[in-house]
Amino acid sequence: MPFLMELLFLWPGKTKNLHLRALQEDYLARLRMLGGARIIETAEARGLKESWPEKILEQEARGLEKHLKDGYIICLSDKGKMMTSEELARLIDRQAMVSARRIIFLVGGFLGLASRLLDRADLKLSLSPLTFSHELTRVVLLEQAYRAMNIIKGYSYPK
Repeated sequence: MPFLMELLFLWPGKTKNLHLRALQEDYLARLRMLGGARIIETAEARGLKESWPEKILEQEARGLEKHLKDGYIICLSDKGKMMTSEELARLIDRQAMVSARRIIFLVGGFLGLASRLLDRADLKLSLSPLTFSHELTRVVLLEQAYRAMNIIKGYSYPK
């Protein structure tokens, strides 16, 4: 069965580190060869001091919420469920079979995600007990999605 579900990766702001951005674009191109995938970069909070985290989270949440319609929402969170690559592949495959909704991977900015976005999640996912920068997290997530799609398609993943 062809994989028709779209994988949507959603986060505030552009990836500024050029090396990470290149990896991000590489994995996105690879994912597109296996099925529908795209990235939406919403506006990140600007002009606010880091001492006002609630305002930063609120501003970023407003931009992200506009894209959360009709999707199975997976929020990345340090308190989320950890999964193996095979478990993630099974989850994506199962969602593709039982629902026409797209899968939305929601990644926060440097402060994470507003609690109301986490509350909307169908799944809270942790990629690791380690802490990564939000830009590196984006690349790790794309790589894991690419790995999952290879597992779903029955391809061997280049090691």
